[in-house]
Amino acid sequence: MIARIAAGGAGRLLPDVVGPDLDVLFSGINPSLYSAAVGHHFARPGNRFWPTLHRSGFTDRQLHPTEDRLLPALGLGLTNVVPRATARADELRPDEFVAGAQRLTRLVEQLRPRWIAVVGVTAYRAGFDRPRAVIGRQAETLAGAQLWVLPNPSGLNARYQLDDLAAAFADLRRAVTAG
Repeated sequence: MIARIAAGGAGRLLPDVVGPDLDVLFSGINPSLYSAAVGHHFARPGNRFWPTLHRSGFTDRQLHPTEDRLLPALGLGLTNVVPRATARADELRPDEFVAGAQRLTRLVEQLRPRWIAVVGVTAYRAGFDRPRAVIGRQAETLAGAQLWVLPNPSGLNARYQLDDLAAAFADLRRAVTAG
């Protein structure tokens, strides 16, 4: 069933979930085929973004991916570095990351969020030519926004368990709250 739904995501674009006065704009690597097919961010079963967002204190309850449009009212937004949906992020080409980083920079210039959180260190390293970047706050800003890199919450990222993801996201939440 999941594979059949995901097959419908090929070639589809997932719209950004944004609004004015965002505290944090979360940018995933790229949409999964499943997310593109159903039209919601981080929707593939097994993705841990939504439980992580709740456990880290960004939301007062665990939202379902179909509730992603509620985030701007909470000061949060969603986008992707690369808009093309794939089954796996390793299917993306280096030039797509560079073009995606440029697109993300333009989006941040337009929206002016206080923070941009790239959810996936690989995407940040490849798109912004920062091969040694690590998880956490970055020294540079992006178009005036404070910049943070988070681990990828995909179920395929076995290096980070849910508690580890929640702790990394909570570090960002504390920085956002501290101003």
